[in-house]
Amino acid sequence: MRLGTERLLLRPLSPDDVDALAAFYADPEVMRYMGGRALGRKESEESITRMIRWFEADGFGQLAVVRKQDGELLGRCGILIWETAPWKPTAKKEAQIPTETEIGYALGRKHWGRGYATEAATAVRDYAYGKLGEGRLIALIQGGNDASKRVAEKLGMAYERDVQLKFARVGLYAAGKSPAR
Repeated sequence: MRLGTERLLLRPLSPDDVDALAAFYADPEVMRYMGGRALGRKESEESITRMIRWFEADGFGQLAVVRKQDGELLGRCGILIWETAPWKPTAKKEAQIPTETEIGYALGRKHWGRGYATEAATAVRDYAYGKLGEGRLIALIQGGNDASKRVAEKLGMAYERDVQLKFARVGLYAAGKSPAR
């Protein structure tokens, strides 16, 4: 799974991305709405290793977002699979209960406000609908994260309900057919 946009290349994450992503994950402002606390390098590496493993299991997942102009890693964006009771991220092939498919994104702070998240997430949305045949996509967004809400709305998502994650109660934004509950 490799995607391209006008300005971006989205490619599978690799262990070589850990240093750049760990710098973003160490920024309390970046992590404010993703668990609420900055991560150390070891935690960042564990998180990225887990995402790589899920990608290898499913053939899709989170991607490194690279600016074509200069090759700079801006963050990550891609597909996250969530078991829904309780809400827990997993690989689709490892899921034991019904799942939801999320478009998740995280960019380094210096890259905010330039349309990169929307550009990357749009490419992922189109891939998920077109290549994976997904009929429904979600975004899980913590209250106060207005920038992420705007990205979700640009993807055609609307607020549906709140759900409880391990670290916070978040809004579930969705597009597509709602699953039977």
